[in-house]
Amino acid sequence: MMNTSLDLAAMLCSRLCHDMLSPVGALTNGLELFADEKDPAMRGRIVELLEQSAKTSADKLKFFRLAFGAAGGFGELVPVDEAKAVIEALIGNNGRIEARWALSGNALPKPAIKMLLNLALIGIEALVRGGTLDLGAELREGESEIVIRAAGPRIAFDPLVGRALEGTLGEGELSSRTAPAVMLRQLTDELGGTLQSMLTGEALVMGAVLPTR
Repeated sequence: MMNTSLDLAAMLCSRLCHDMLSPVGALTNGLELFADEKDPAMRGRIVELLEQSAKTSADKLKFFRLAFGAAGGFGELVPVDEAKAVIEALIGNNGRIEARWALSGNALPKPAIKMLLNLALIGIEALVRGGTLDLGAELREGESEIVIRAAGPRIAFDPLVGRALEGTLGEGELSSRTAPAVMLRQLTDELGGTLQSMLTGEALVMGAVLPTR
């Protein structure tokens, strides 16, 4: 893969902007409707929609701040509850996915948190008709292990995302959709870890083992 860090950063920014466009656009439209609407009942309904769009926007920003950025405090470990909260909020906005957790310990290294969040994002996107998302993470001596299993009536897993996780994405195939997977592959290679994905007729399973520094 011949993508530079600048290319990857640009595509991650594009991905963030793409995912934020819908809730922010809903806020803009709602404010315009509110300004023109005179009926008190309708104005109350519009306020409810504005509150919902504002919450969705805030949830997405919190997620991407941890998943793409350098958030999580100044220490090397990030509380697992912080990652769990932003994933639960993202799933809550979806409404058709049930999260099932198997977390060991109270904190994970920042690279493991990024792996957990971004694999969860890929899993959520694969469940186009809803389903279950099993999330497991454990910090052992010398390494972190993360496992995500997305199961549902239809699994939509872009082969390009799979190749990005494998590290075999072709030159020119980097996009806002594949960028998170490319970032995870680079993170895994830098740490000397392993990252795998497997798609069956029933589920998408992804897992990573990352050495701790």
